[in-house]
Amino acid sequence: MATISVLGAGLMGAALVRAFARGGHAISVWNRTPHKAKALEAEGVRMAPTLLDATDADLIVDIVSDYGVSGELLRDAKVARALRGKTVLELATGTPAEAARAAAWASEHGIRYLDGAILATPDAIGTPGCTILYSGPREIFDQHSATLSAIADSGMYVGPAIGHANVLDNAILAMLWGTVQGTLLGAAICEVESFPLASFRQALEGSWPVVLPLLLAALGRVADRRWAAAKDTQSTLGPCIASARHIAEITKQHGLDSTLPEAFLGIFQRAVDAGHRDDDVAAAYVGMLPRA
Repeated sequence: MATISVLGAGLMGAALVRAFARGGHAISVWNRTPHKAKALEAEGVRMAPTLLDATDADLIVDIVSDYGVSGELLRDAKVARALRGKTVLELATGTPAEAARAAAWASEHGIRYLDGAILATPDAIGTPGCTILYSGPREIFDQHSATLSAIADSGMYVGPAIGHANVLDNAILAMLWGTVQGTLLGAAICEVESFPLASFRQALEGSWPVVLPLLLAALGRVADRRWAAAKDTQSTLGPCIASARHIAEITKQHGLDSTLPEAFLGIFQRAVDAGHRDDDVAAAYVGMLPRA
């Protein structure tokens, strides 16, 4: 079994530690505030007294808050020397550019580096179907894939480009937060208009068989840059921009935050201004592209 050190004992770090331990691995944990790691020590996990001590492992998993904090910790001269020849898996949240900078630093110091992104909540770590994305050199991933199966049986290698785990993570989060905030805006509109939220929820459940195919079809159209309306078009941009105006009007009438509907309206309008009023709704993508 592999020896593993986890840097960070917050909710997610603790979940990773427990999952590795259940997998039979020799696990150490280090945290900047020791009392969080102490709680895990009571469960039989070794607490590394220092960050330098925590580098004594086959695999070092970094799950601190972000790349800035990670950089401050790992770039200590003694720690960097101790990591030479070892594998660091970075699971802090961030951007593809941050992952690229971290990988470049690791390469300069002879450190084997994988980047990752967790598509799960702490309670899902180590349970069936849990997904974690990994990017970086294939040989490094293959070396540790059996070990990593303890935390996610649906570990997904997304390729050698070091930032691609973060690309997919941020793309999914963009969809998630857009959906969450759009749903909450819908709930606010229902409440100010005295419409029952239970009925709104029921309508959402019923609409998903229509919404999901629309989303998947839109992705296909974006990939092909195929904007013209066709037999599979469910809406053109004309009705979309009209509906965005209606939503904006309702939110302003009731004093609700109008940030989202104004954003919808702006994106649709830019696509319409580019000549796509009668094209498929997927042409709204044009409104998101950099402006000339």
